[in-house]
Amino acid sequence: SVQAVLGISPAVPQSQIIMARTVAETIGIPLSEVPTTEGSDETYQRNDGYACFVCKTHLYSTLETVANTVMEQQEQKHRIEGTHPQNHPVILYNGTNADDTQDPTRLGLIAASNFRVHSPLDRITKDEVRQAAKFLGLPNWNAAASPCLRSRLAMGVMATEGHLRAVEMAEEFVREVLGLDETVNARVRMLSGGKAMVELDNSILESGDDGETNWAADLLRDFGFEARCIDEWGFNSFGGVRGFKTGSVAAMPTEDSKHVVTAAS
Repeated sequence: SVQAVLGISPAVPQSQIIMARTVAETIGIPLSEVPTTEGSDETYQRNDGYACFVCKTHLYSTLETVANTVMEQQEQKHRIEGTHPQNHPVILYNGTNADDTQDPTRLGLIAASNFRVHSPLDRITKDEVRQAAKFLGLPNWNAAASPCLRSRLAMGVMATEGHLRAVEMAEEFVREVLGLDETVNARVRMLSGGKAMVELDNSILESGDDGETNWAADLLRDFGFEARCIDEWGFNSFGGVRGFKTGSVAAMPTEDSKHVVTAAS
């Protein structure tokens, strides 16, 4: 049997939770949602380069607990029915693709290795995954990548629930005001000092840019984005709009934090 499991925490946007439910329903696979506790980990909160490793360690630890529980339930069922258990091991899978393995900031891959998680897609590219998803009729086949909300925080900005909520609310606002669907890359980064920086696909910026003004920033200000950033969501300022670049605030860990992986591996 197969079971999909989704880790739930403040770092997971509500839009992605809804999408995961929709995809699971489309496939016809049962989906369990389990809370994860990376937010209470001080190393994760520091966001000094190892938050991804810590987050995935908490996630896979939780999934391992779920897997052990399933095994115990199966054994109990066989005892009650008086049947002989087949003792099939529970195997954990993730969606890591070939492109992911080339990103040196994805330290969560080390955590996956530590927990012996299998990656059946790690020999095909992200574009090939999309092609397969389209062929299978999955609703998210052409959706823009949407990593966890913690990835919107510049290195050194504390990964608190308040900061994660701030970027989620700001991104929802940006998409609504600019009329952007899920196929468009749109990020609100929280930079050092609490500055909000919006990133959009260059094709979106070029579609309305008159060469003199940043139309997207002006429009957002007209709709009160800057005021809400400061008064409601917890940013300290609005830095404007720039072109989207994946991992634009990602960074390799500092020397001071390298002991985290060494100790856990």
